[in-house]
Amino acid sequence: MMLRRLLLAAASVLAIAISVPPALAQNRSEQDRARQDLAAGHVRSLREIEARVLPTMRGMQYLGPEYDSSARAYRLKFIRDGRVMFVDVDARTGEIMGESR
Repeated sequence: MMLRRLLLAAASVLAIAISVPPALAQNRSEQDRARQDLAAGHVRSLREIEARVLPTMRGMQYLGPEYDSSARAYRLKFIRDGRVMFVDVDARTGEIMGESR
């Protein structure tokens, strides 16, 4: 009886682990890449990037970042009055590369 419960619990944990949505797995791998690039000194920290960009986005609500490891760039997402705006930032220099709606 105890062994059966243990096996059932293990199977449940395995089913949950296997069912991680691909988008979540991708986000995790991008976060890992960002950490690796930061540790290697290739990019600036997200905090530094945010400290530089957020003050320039007055009146907008910050929704969060995405990291593109191949471009070594952050895409910061903002919203105001129901309109979403993206700000692309070079993760190496912290310079804004462009904005898009």
